[in-house]
Amino acid sequence: RRLNVRVNIELLSISNPVHKKDLAVRLTDDTDPFFLYNLVISEEDFQSLKSQQGLLVDFSAFPQKFIDLLQQCIQEQNKDIPRFLLQLVSSAPALDHTPVSLNVVETNPFKHLTHLSLKFLPGTDAEIKKFLANCLKCLKEDKMMLEEKLKRTEEDLTRQLSYTQQSLSEKSRELEKLKNEWTSYTTALSNKHSQELTSEKERALQAQTQYQQQHEQQKKELENLHQKSIQQLQNRLSELEIINKDLTERRYKGDSTVRELKAKLSGLEDECQRAKQEVLSLRRENTTLDAECHEKEKLINQLQTRVAVLEQEIKDKDQLVTRTKEVLDVTQEQKVILEESTEEKLRHIEKLETTIKSLSAELLKANEIIKKLQGDLKTLMSKLKLKNTVTIQQEKLLAEKEEKLQKEQKESQEMGQSLRMKEQEVCKLQEQLENTIQKLEESKQLLKTNENVITWLNRQLSEVQMAKKLDSPASAHAGGRAAVSPLSMPDRPSFHSSGLSHPISPLYAFQNFLEPIHSKNGNSQCPVSKVQLNSQLLKATRCSDAHTVPAAGHAANKENGEQLGLESKYLKKKDDSIPLRGLSQNTLNSEYLRPYLPAKAQPSPRAAGTPASAYFPG
Repeated sequence: RRLNVRVNIELLSISNPVHKKDLAVRLTDDTDPFFLYNLVISEEDFQSLKSQQGLLVDFSAFPQKFIDLLQQCIQEQNKDIPRFLLQLVSSAPALDHTPVSLNVVETNPFKHLTHLSLKFLPGTDAEIKKFLANCLKCLKEDKMMLEEKLKRTEEDLTRQLSYTQQSLSEKSRELEKLKNEWTSYTTALSNKHSQELTSEKERALQAQTQYQQQHEQQKKELENLHQKSIQQLQNRLSELEIINKDLTERRYKGDSTVRELKAKLSGLEDECQRAKQEVLSLRRENTTLDAECHEKEKLINQLQTRVAVLEQEIKDKDQLVTRTKEVLDVTQEQKVILEESTEEKLRHIEKLETTIKSLSAELLKANEIIKKLQGDLKTLMSKLKLKNTVTIQQEKLLAEKEEKLQKEQKESQEMGQSLRMKEQEVCKLQEQLENTIQKLEESKQLLKTNENVITWLNRQLSEVQMAKKLDSPASAHAGGRAAVSPLSMPDRPSFHSSGLSHPISPLYAFQNFLEPIHSKNGNSQCPVSKVQLNSQLLKATRCSDAHTVPAAGHAANKENGEQLGLESKYLKKKDDSIPLRGLSQNTLNSEYLRPYLPAKAQPSPRAAGTPASAYFPG
């Protein structure tokens, strides 16, 4: 059987004890108050339903999608063969308080596809009572509203009735007055019209007699004029026959002259066509040469700009080793730009081809115009004097076209010479490009070697740090000094003396805090360097110029005179080296770095307060 069912969808939010959202769906029938089926879907239930039926929608979007399916069913319920159907299926033969499944089915000639199937439970007595109570409450509220509306409408209608009755009585009085006035007015008008009709009939009879007399007089005059015009036309006919004989004689003479002029015209037309073909060939050559010139000029400009950029990068490669990756990205972007420029050139070539086609079409139109002019010439052959002047003008135009052809040939030769010069310049620029690419490859190799040196340095520093950590508890018990914990160090120290105004992040490369430790007896011991390694900052310095370059601090064992970490050959200052900053004044004093730096890099005793900076190769 077929029923009209009301579907109510509600989102219930429960905050006690845990915040949850449930979807409540209720099926009811307006005709049957005991028809009630409920379904409550929580988020967990929805996940199981999603896995069972292969749904692609989340819990938040499920209600709206369900509503959309119901709307499609509503739209197609009046059709003979609906595409979407709502099926309410129960195991029992009748809907007799048994679980029911609601299916949204899409029908097609091949198969019935169920998009969604939901199992509803029949409402219990308490739920049905609650539902009926809500329905009663709503009906009572509607009843109260309707009663109030009825009272208002009755009052309004009584007022309107009284007002309309008063207006009716007034208008009926006005109608009677108007009827009386109208009868008097119509009688007066009928009398006037009868008098006017009699007077106009008399006038019409008088005018008719006058018009008949005038017509007879005009008829006589027209007959006299017609006879005179016939005599004049006969005289003119005789004159025209004489003129016709003279014209036929002249026509025979004109035909002979026309034949002579046609022979001359055919020769001139052949010469004109040859000149036009030569002009077309030269124009095509000029267009191709112009296109090649524009393309090569663009290539030269792009190559010059690229060479300038590469030269600047080569000059700055010694100071900006960390930027080489960015330079590679820039070169890749330039390749993309070059590819785009080639595409634009191809489009430009296509546009030129379209212009050539349009020019050919225009030439065809010009040929058609010439044919039309030839037809006009045939009609105007009778005017011999004008033809002589036309032939003279054509000879002048041919001379001008020959001069233009000579000028275009000279211009094409000059263009060929300029093209050769530009090809030579392009070859030179290509050689410069190859040199710059070789220099780039050398800089990449230098980068790799520098990265290997830095990794070796990090290993050495980590070994020194572990050794110092093992020695620190023993020295703390012997000397009775307070050890500084790494937790008490500041997270982001700012180094004003080293030229770094911005704070360095807690992941900066090396933190080396040296503090003089005094014993109870007043004897001082050698400061111990604490070195921390962070490889993440090394990666960050390669990506951006704003970050500081990590530096490694080396501590010396004064008693043994041995050097910890690298040999002296790795600490030599080079002309193309980059200063590694990021260590404070307390960490790298000139007294501790003096044995490990070369003679040029050792600080003077006066400059003990200045910031120390170590130089690494490359």
